[in-house]
Amino acid sequence: MSLKRRQKISPAFSMSSMTDLIFLLLIFFMITSTMVSPNAIKVLLPQGSEQTSAKPMARVIIDKDLNYYGAFGNEDEMPLALDEVPSFLQECAAKEPEMYVALYADESIPYREIVRILNIANENHFRMVLATRRPDKQN
Repeated sequence: MSLKRRQKISPAFSMSSMTDLIFLLLIFFMITSTMVSPNAIKVLLPQGSEQTSAKPMARVIIDKDLNYYGAFGNEDEMPLALDEVPSFLQECAAKEPEMYVALYADESIPYREIVRILNIANENHFRMVLATRRPDKQN
């Protein structure tokens, strides 16, 4: 009496290992994205209690020596003159019409410099976000 083993191969594909891999990749990218610093220029930001969840696309930076810099997305900051800021922001808006503009201004600069940038944004209908630092974070 010969007994044959019946080995049935299941046509179903198990996705459990694939979901584990995707979950690990998600955790990896979430951790590494928080380590990226959006500004390489040292600016001492004023403190603020509220934080916005808007993701800015364009950045305008004013350092303590009243030098202007601009950057779009993950690009490096490039020096700008005050009269070049409107054209820079319009170029950024052409790339991404629904962008936010983040203003990183050192806390020691005169208020009129901030108002100049806010006026430029208002004239061109850009949405502005003023960058601040959290009270528990020191630069």
